[in-house]
Amino acid sequence: MAISLDLIDLELLEALQLDADRSNVELARLVGLSPAATLNRVRRLKQSGVISHIVARLDPTLAGFPLHVYVTVSIQSHDDASHRRFQDAVLGMPEVISADWVSGEIDAILIVVAREIAELQRVLIRLSTRGGAGRVTTMLRLQELKPVSPLPLALSE
Repeated sequence: MAISLDLIDLELLEALQLDADRSNVELARLVGLSPAATLNRVRRLKQSGVISHIVARLDPTLAGFPLHVYVTVSIQSHDDASHRRFQDAVLGMPEVISADWVSGEIDAILIVVAREIAELQRVLIRLSTRGGAGRVTTMLRLQELKPVSPLPLALSE
């Protein structure tokens, strides 16, 4: 459930979404609060879970992972044990940088990075052998169309 955010919270969140490396003093200047009050607000947003992580986004290609692949998976069995098996397998694969359960004809969508085709092939085999994937489909990402964008925050009406 969403927590109540005021205008200053929204301004802080927008600023942090655009550049999480900003200093507390710079954030305070942007929202018109003292550094201490700003720090307290950011801490509250972190503790509430609204801010879940502050990370650096890396360029996979420049970091040595030229293959960026979307993988859709249908698992063989649809029981709790099969779901746990697949989840455990995915969590144990550092090449899988994102994974979501979805509804529809497939069960999960993964984003996999790899240095070469052989590495990608090993990941796909592990999804089947260790994860219990029945059907695996891959789509090679050619070019980023739109980067991950900030949430379109606005005050609730």
